[in-house]
Amino acid sequence: MRQFFETIKNIWRIEDLRKRILYTLGILLIYRLGSHITLPGIDPTQLSGLQQQTSQGVLSLLDMFSGGAFSRASIFALGIMPYISASIVVQLLGIALPYFQRLQKEGESGRRKINQITRYLTIFILVLQAPSYLMNLHAQIPESAFVLKGAFFTASSVIILTAGTMFVMWLGERITDRGIGNGISLIIMIGIIARLPFATMAEFGARLEQQGGGLVAFLVELLGLFVVFMMTILLVQGTRRIPVQYAKRIVGNKQYGGVRQYIPLKVNAAGVMPIIFAQALMFVPITISGFANSESLRGFVAAFSNFNGLWYNLVFATMIILFTYFYTAVTINPNQMAEDMKRNGGFIPGVKPGRKTAEFLDTIMSRITLPGSVFLAFVAVMPTFASLAGVNSQFAQFYGGTSLLILVGVVLDTLQQIESHLLMRHYDGLMKSGRIKGRAGGAVSAI
Repeated sequence: MRQFFETIKNIWRIEDLRKRILYTLGILLIYRLGSHITLPGIDPTQLSGLQQQTSQGVLSLLDMFSGGAFSRASIFALGIMPYISASIVVQLLGIALPYFQRLQKEGESGRRKINQITRYLTIFILVLQAPSYLMNLHAQIPESAFVLKGAFFTASSVIILTAGTMFVMWLGERITDRGIGNGISLIIMIGIIARLPFATMAEFGARLEQQGGGLVAFLVELLGLFVVFMMTILLVQGTRRIPVQYAKRIVGNKQYGGVRQYIPLKVNAAGVMPIIFAQALMFVPITISGFANSESLRGFVAAFSNFNGLWYNLVFATMIILFTYFYTAVTINPNQMAEDMKRNGGFIPGVKPGRKTAEFLDTIMSRITLPGSVFLAFVAVMPTFASLAGVNSQFAQFYGGTSLLILVGVVLDTLQQIESHLLMRHYDGLMKSGRIKGRAGGAVSAI
């Protein structure tokens, strides 16, 4: 405990780190305040139908990602998911289209062009999603809740919803540039954390009821949540270390190389992206349903909107496994790793440099990605098992899935950012060992 308070003092002594943390907290406060501002022309006291709709199922996840703004008909109701979906699409285009491949190789100018295209695509997605959201509002709340009606209300609300998401995206970029980093992830995480106290109290109250199982059942649930939390940390930090031997080189009077190092290959190299990608696609039926009235389409949408249904979870888990392999293949390039090792005089003991090394790394990645993808899919569908076991649907979402993975990953990355600032200035880190592993699998050590 003394070490913890000493670390807090050290954080406050570093002016740059103190300003970054306070700036980040200020931006997050603006986001939370904005999520409580209802769309102009809607009576906020008559949103019980919308809140009931988002209390369970897939829409409850969307409401969680938006920090509750979806169920409040807020100006930030669509959250940051359209931007994430656009980013994923642009990354996929970088694999399929030569134009985007050239942009990725152009450095900073190419990155700015890609960011601009991502923003335009985000606006396009918002223009499609905003009318669907308004149609859902008309279906879930009484007409008396609409102070404004007609084409003016629709047009103004679409503009406000689009501007709201773009403003949230801008807030995330400000945190990344002038705060402690991971701006978009922190905005999603703060929305998830905001739901945790209410979900916990709701589950506690349900367990204290006559047929709820009592305090013992609630403590068992907390124990189960802790176990899943530790499993998620292992999934985020799990690595397979590959030994690399560097040959001795003598330049002038100095000797380089001659030491053995290790390449940490992540068991889950794709991180949370496969779940986010799969979740974004699972929202497509809900968006389509806002524009269609076909009974057969409604049946299809109902099947894939049932959070606890067999088809939803089966398709969701399969997509996560496939996207994990796909995203790992995109982000990890064995040929480039082998070439870099060969250029620097490194080799894996027992494996020839060059093509053989690339094949060896590709084989290892394929072997460790399979259990990692299956484990990721299992964690993603864990909330369904918790719901079937009688846990409140809102509290069950913290038993795994996107929410818990984002929460664990972002917390570890944020701690790693703070750790690096402390160790750069020769202060003790947050842990006695001075090392905190983030999602990248690396560790920050004292300089």
